[in-house]
Amino acid sequence: MKIAVATSDQINADHFGRTRGFAIYQWNGDDPEFIEYIETNINPESKHQWYQGLSILGDCEVVIAAQAGMKAKYGIKKANLKLVEDEGTVKEVLERFIAHERFMNKPL
Repeated sequence: MKIAVATSDQINADHFGRTRGFAIYQWNGDDPEFIEYIETNINPESKHQWYQGLSILGDCEVVIAAQAGMKAKYGIKKANLKLVEDEGTVKEVLERFIAHERFMNKPL
């Protein structure tokens, strides 16, 4: 599964529509593997640029962001991406997401 984490500084999770890039990870049940950092090339002074981020996520299945606006949430859903809103460092939000996925997929 490919996971995109919205982050402008590659340290902290960021707002989806304002992020300057996404850290892309591959996760297959073990430790996540960093693939690449993709820049969004947004204008930090403008609002409602969520579509720029959405257009570069390619084959990602999950996007983790500190927040996402209503229009962005609609676009993310329409693109068949799973949105996880969480605050913290990239490492923290990724670890929490993976721990949750492992817990939810444990056999009963």
